[in-house]
Amino acid sequence: MLTRMRELLVPAAQRRTLEELTAELDLRSGDRPSNYSAYWTMLVLSAVIAAAGVISDSTATVIGAMIIAPLSVPIMGMALGLVKRTRTGAGWFVLGGAAAVVAVGLVASLAVPRSYDLLSNSQISSRTSPGLADLIAAMATGLAGAVALARRNVAAVLPGVAVAISLEPPLVVVGVCLGDEAPGLALGALVLFLSNVLALVLAGTFIFAALGYLGAKAEPTRIRTALALSAVGLVIIVPLGVSTAANYLFAAWRTQVKHVATAWLAATPGATVINVQTRSRTFHISVRAPNGLPPVPDLLSRLHGVIPDGSPVVVDTTQGRTINAGTVKP
Repeated sequence: MLTRMRELLVPAAQRRTLEELTAELDLRSGDRPSNYSAYWTMLVLSAVIAAAGVISDSTATVIGAMIIAPLSVPIMGMALGLVKRTRTGAGWFVLGGAAAVVAVGLVASLAVPRSYDLLSNSQISSRTSPGLADLIAAMATGLAGAVALARRNVAAVLPGVAVAISLEPPLVVVGVCLGDEAPGLALGALVLFLSNVLALVLAGTFIFAALGYLGAKAEPTRIRTALALSAVGLVIIVPLGVSTAANYLFAAWRTQVKHVATAWLAATPGATVINVQTRSRTFHISVRAPNGLPPVPDLLSRLHGVIPDGSPVVVDTTQGRTINAGTVKP
């Protein structure tokens, strides 16, 4: 059955040899100076591109950075090293690369005004609240990437894999958020990066082991490795589960706030609720009110018991007014 699965995943005629795969993923094999130079040069340049894309909120620029970013190479090298039971030094390349990208993000944060609302930037907000869906997507992407690396005839899909997995942009966001004194947002982006790394390593380990790229080490080593990966997986999955639950909870609160705000505006001719968003713990209610607004304190009293006490509420009008309504009080 295992042989049949190997043939389905990667036919023998298209399967790379262990030596070919090692040359592809182990930066210490072959011409080391050239490998190191290419890795660090492309890493820094892609980090700068990603930082520019994040700061300017440009999806196209961020995608360009994803395509040329080399960080996935040592990550998959970690997976191959686990299967071969050999030390490749890939972990140090991942750690050093991650630190370098965060540093670029820190420098980029100098271009962000202190009054800038980080969560108004979609490139930042989309990477600071990861959930289990992100882990599932990363796992599937890791499986696709490992199969593509092992097959000679599907290498063309690797750029798509690079786009699907989010590695450098979350690290840039970590640096930008730390530089803007938002450690909570930085932690969320870091969890996203770590979950993607874990998914890549687990998926790569599974595929490479299934394809027979195994080393000859004692069984206790295999057991220790499996336990270590399981422990890391648990550490990552717990905050992702909490974040997913929080996302659903805030979505429910936003729906309730919209209903309450609609009732608050019901007696005002032409007034409607356009949207309700949450930025950190603050509820932003966007309204269209050509004939003015009813008393704002009335809105806060209506929200008592609907959302947690102490939640800040801001009303944004289409006329460009921003009204800090205050906080919901008991």
